[in-house]
Amino acid sequence: MIDHLMTIDDEPIDQKLYKRLIERSGLVGTLHQHLGGETALDFFANPDRPEIDAILLDINMPGMNGFEFLHAATTRFGTHFVKCAVIMLSTSAREEDKARAHSFDVVHGFMTKPLTLDALRQVDTRLAELCGAQVQPPAA
Repeated sequence: MIDHLMTIDDEPIDQKLYKRLIERSGLVGTLHQHLGGETALDFFANPDRPEIDAILLDINMPGMNGFEFLHAATTRFGTHFVKCAVIMLSTSAREEDKARAHSFDVVHGFMTKPLTLDALRQVDTRLAELCGAQVQPPAA
């Protein structure tokens, strides 16, 4: 189970779908949602914030795109601003975007939208491999 998952995506409709899917999955304890990188950076600057296990990060966002967020977050907070991993979640399947994403040490996956229950289960399994967390099946 993922204790604290963050989604960073500028599309309110996508965020609403993520929330519904994640809540129904039973795989996530607490979901933290941000409509842009700037507010997510503010969240990470708060010393009283909970530790985030993983981030699902959109690439194409106005203002600060996903790559700019990664650069700013790793520069400002180091690679341990997220406990386990950032998973890029994008409509782009371009090899250039995948290569650029994986140039950041904190990125451990790249998925194309839409987020599905199967994809969320894969994220949970991948995080268990990376972080040694216990994978728990969703409640029936």
